Amino acid sequence: MLINWVKVKFKKPDSKHFIYKAKLFYQIKIYMRTLPVYIWSCFVVIFIQCKSERTPEIQSHEWCDFEKVNDTTTVINYLKTIPQLSADTSGAFVLEDGDGSMIARAWLTSHAEKTIDIQYFIFSIDNIGLIACDYLVRAADRGVKVRILVDDIMVDADAEDIMILDAHPNIDIKIYNPGINIGKNLFQKLTKVVTDFRSINQRMHNKIFIADRRAVITGGRNIADEYFDYDHEYNFRDRDIFLLGAVCTPIKTSFEQFWNHDLSVDVNKLLSTDMAVTYKPSLFQKLHEYACDTTNYWPEIRSRVAHIPEAFQAILASGDMVWTDSITYVSDDPGKNDGSQGLSGSGKSTESLISWVKNAKKYIDIQTPYLITTEESRKLFADAVRRGVRIRILTNSLASTDNLEAFSGYQRDRKKLLETGVQIFEFKPDAACRLKLMTGALQKNPDFKPTFGLHAKSMIIDGKTAIIGTFNLDPRSTHLNTECITVVQHQTLTHKMQQRFDNEFLPENSWHITNDWNPDHTVKLKKRVGTFVRKVVPKSIL
Repeated sequence: MLINWVKVKFKKPDSKHFIYKAKLFYQIKIYMRTLPVYIWSCFVVIFIQCKSERTPEIQSHEWCDFEKVNDTTTVINYLKTIPQLSADTSGAFVLEDGDGSMIARAWLTSHAEKTIDIQYFIFSIDNIGLIACDYLVRAADRGVKVRILVDDIMVDADAEDIMILDAHPNIDIKIYNPGINIGKNLFQKLTKVVTDFRSINQRMHNKIFIADRRAVITGGRNIADEYFDYDHEYNFRDRDIFLLGAVCTPIKTSFEQFWNHDLSVDVNKLLSTDMAVTYKPSLFQKLHEYACDTTNYWPEIRSRVAHIPEAFQAILASGDMVWTDSITYVSDDPGKNDGSQGLSGSGKSTESLISWVKNAKKYIDIQTPYLITTEESRKLFADAVRRGVRIRILTNSLASTDNLEAFSGYQRDRKKLLETGVQIFEFKPDAACRLKLMTGALQKNPDFKPTFGLHAKSMIIDGKTAIIGTFNLDPRSTHLNTECITVVQHQTLTHKMQQRFDNEFLPENSWHITNDWNPDHTVKLKKRVGTFVRKVVPKSIL
């Protein structure tokens, strides 16, 4: 039943068994993620079709007295106490560290009163994913209507587990652009790869969490261990933004557009009727036991969730939460483009970002995990440099990247990009900033100091405008995947984010790349060879 196998996979964070299994699970996830979609599609066909049943024996234990929200606060009532909120005003707070971003989601889930809407590219059933599922089930038990929309290509849960979660009367799950994974047999998967290559490359990369229509978290993070500093091998330096007020309305509208689109299909329509599950509360017994066992998460987490209201008040008092009527949310439409240009095309997020670059006056600072340029994008940057705009881009080094295909695309044109006048910096796998941003690195006796890779997708323009979203600087984000960005025109928020950017351009955090030098040679031969052979992959699908 649901989650039983994970009780064996994940044990105490400091146990050798946990570390071994976490490393294995991480390697599988990274392998899947680094493959371009057309290769991953074939891998899905073989791997999922041949996957064995996982039915380990689990002993039943009373791990804890089930957690209950010990106050009557709700998101709706709490927001009524904030005097700055009005019909035309929005609040924004940048969530830099994974720990804080996870805890913010936990508190919103625990205190939602009516609805929770979730839209993600990846929702893994690992440590973080299981705890998130537990919080969502508890919210549903309170009567909260929960809707989950996830892209088909990266669903790594068993169909049985998905059907059990969907069986809850207050939880609905839809799969975006199905056809290559959930509910498809071997013949159907192969047929999709051969006959509809463009469609399988059009993925939903949006990432939003909405509580009671009034509070939103969006940005670069998916739901998986490595996005919240929980993985023992590799974690991401990522960035989200917490939003309140008026800007939540267009975000909610975008979610409804995706949810009601033909590309979003009820999971029970994708699976055979003999997999149908009848709801009963005991379905989630093992899930609750896992999430309540304090050996399955850093011990500070539950305490920090409980003290979120006090922490939020401190944020309000500090001025880190800014209030403005100049926040814009931009999302691509489902399906991205009409296909008249094959694998090319455009979308609202692409056009918005191009406009911001064209109108920059002094400087542009960019953080992107994947930097795959084309003649068009290099011309866009070159034109800006000729206008006197300084451009700095921080991206992953070969040592820090989780995606060798993407790095091979970047590597091919790195010198051409430098020739435009753009300054390139590559993130170090042991960047000093991880000691402040990575929860795991702050533990007293960590078994590993994980590799730190860049995953933030952000831009600062002229010190006045901050952009946080899901958009990578690559052809896939430009032409194929649906993306979303949040544009904040507020000097205080931008200044604080600029301080982070400037710090991460420093030598202790990144290498400054020139025409004569890059750090590729510092990486083991196996990874260098792996990057080289991947240059056969067309850049148009990277």
